[in-house]
Amino acid sequence: MTRIVEDSQRYYRWQSFGPTDRRTEDLWVDLNNLHKSQVRIHGILSNTHRQAARVALSFDFPFYGHYLRQIIVATGGFIFMGEITHRMLTATQYIAPLMANFDPSFSKNSTVRYSDNGNLFVVQWDKVRLKDREDEGPFTFQAALHKNGTIVFNYREIPVPVAKINSTEHPVKVGLSDAFMAFLSASQLTDAKRRTIYEYHRVEIDTTKIGSRSAFEFIPLPTCLQHTSCDLCLTSNLTSGCGWCNTLQRCSDGIDRHRQEWLDYNCPEEAKGTCEDYNPVLPDGSASSFNQSSPGPTPSSSVLEDQPVTRDLQTGPPNHKGITENTAIIAGVVAALVLLVALTLLAVYYINTHPTVAPPFYLMQRRTNNYWPSMKFRNQGCHSSYAEVELGGHEKEGFIEAEQCC
Repeated sequence: MTRIVEDSQRYYRWQSFGPTDRRTEDLWVDLNNLHKSQVRIHGILSNTHRQAARVALSFDFPFYGHYLRQIIVATGGFIFMGEITHRMLTATQYIAPLMANFDPSFSKNSTVRYSDNGNLFVVQWDKVRLKDREDEGPFTFQAALHKNGTIVFNYREIPVPVAKINSTEHPVKVGLSDAFMAFLSASQLTDAKRRTIYEYHRVEIDTTKIGSRSAFEFIPLPTCLQHTSCDLCLTSNLTSGCGWCNTLQRCSDGIDRHRQEWLDYNCPEEAKGTCEDYNPVLPDGSASSFNQSSPGPTPSSSVLEDQPVTRDLQTGPPNHKGITENTAIIAGVVAALVLLVALTLLAVYYINTHPTVAPPFYLMQRRTNNYWPSMKFRNQGCHSSYAEVELGGHEKEGFIEAEQCC
């Protein structure tokens, strides 16, 4: 059966296609028919369990209106789309054709492979089996990411109904999710570096519609972020609820990945205005080169303070006294920089030659841990943890706390 469901949050419209639908075969990308140079088997993911690897796309992929160039492919049948890497990749910000506890390392025939031709990225979980349920048969499915933002889930072999897959040891999800990161208010802070991820939207697929030779196609709908001018932002018939922040030169409804910046720059108040507030109509003859570049931001007081101001323009001979004073100031700055560099080199030499001394040893212990502070998740178990595969084998941990956005 084929049906169309309008997304309630204006992000995606999707269709499902059954085994007898001609569209199902059209959507399937047969990696076996491509040249070997066009298909890459990920050696690490194909031989591990609960691992994820970063993959660079050859094109900018729009996801919920945000353009991404890097994604993280996981062994568990999903792609993590977030910018902050953490163990709980299954919580939010994902494209999940079939998120489950798959273990590609069980069989040599189980692989995770992908292809990128510049307009289409396809990742296929090929003949993967469920952990501790390997005798139930292999699963083969794929996710296709088109350059225009269209997302396709293709299912070739589904030996077990998705509803019967156990979610105790690993979340079972099918659909899309995105979230924004925000700081907790000062009164709530217990750790200065704690941030919170709020899932602002999720597309959940009816798992009873998933079977062998079925497919789902997600068509992206216009978002406020695509508008690049105030006029388009406030008058376009393609979107609704958009507001223009002149300070950021951005159109948004306030609910996207840039929400924290939207709040920091007081954009909710700016969005209440009109385009005429930022581009006032001046009397004839008073137009300037600045007004001719439309639309242009209205400099705020903070911006003007950073801009150089020229006063008392001299047309006579140069003031030699002023030149002497400037030379002395420059010489002082240069001397201070040289002294700072010398002290830094001396400190580095001392740390390297005295590694057992308490202060240097403390710094050596702390320097790799502070960059990825500890992470906390509410109402989530440790069974969902993932490790990201990197060349050095280092595992990154995020600094976020997942919550459902109301």
